[in-house]
Amino acid sequence: MDRLADCKELLDGPLDDPVALAANLRDLTWINRWLGGIRLSQRALDALVGSRVGPLTLLDIGTGAADIPAALQALEAQHGRDLRVIAIDSRPEVVAAALAVCPELASRAGFTILVEDGRSLSKAAGSQDIVHASLVLHHLAPDEAIVLLREMGRVAGIGIIVNDLARGWLAWLGAWLLGHTLTRSRLTRHDAPLSVRRAYSPPEMRELLATAGLRPIATIHGFLGHRYAIAAVPEPAGEATTP
Repeated sequence: MDRLADCKELLDGPLDDPVALAANLRDLTWINRWLGGIRLSQRALDALVGSRVGPLTLLDIGTGAADIPAALQALEAQHGRDLRVIAIDSRPEVVAAALAVCPELASRAGFTILVEDGRSLSKAAGSQDIVHASLVLHHLAPDEAIVLLREMGRVAGIGIIVNDLARGWLAWLGAWLLGHTLTRSRLTRHDAPLSVRRAYSPPEMRELLATAGLRPIATIHGFLGHRYAIAAVPEPAGEATTP
């Protein structure tokens, strides 16, 4: 399947239907939970931090419902590790919808959710241990993706995690069936199969990471083959390739 680069998802356009947007975030929350998205990010996090002790910081870019960073924080707490999270999204409508879907995020200890664009972060270099992005990169053209990945690598003190869809016909069929049978939002019905068509394959994502000056250390595939997470660390200065 060739990557479909010239179509936009509804989520990339005007977000003027808060009911549909909230329903979309609820859809993505249960999809992440039951189809392995959270587990992929957890395994990639383990690959980066290993047996490291002490508190960690995580910056989540394009957070959507902020369900994955919230789940990672809870899972880390079960293992006695304090994970402090900053969850950002460039769309104020998304942040508002996330807080409407899960109001407790506003008062959750060690958790901040706010509006900010991941392509131009206000954070200092190396100021966040882990920088994470789930279901974000497929929205971007290759040159835009490289800009985001470079910014993630700049801010990450340990490494980054990219969690995204794997392009393929079986994944597309699964997304179409899911969108037309189990989801609640017209945004999900439209965007789910289109997201698969726009997604980067794992080898393509590793190439983007290398161009951005990041070295993959682990690639974890979802149990259905529909999704993957890559843990990567910054290369020493001067070793990145060019597009």
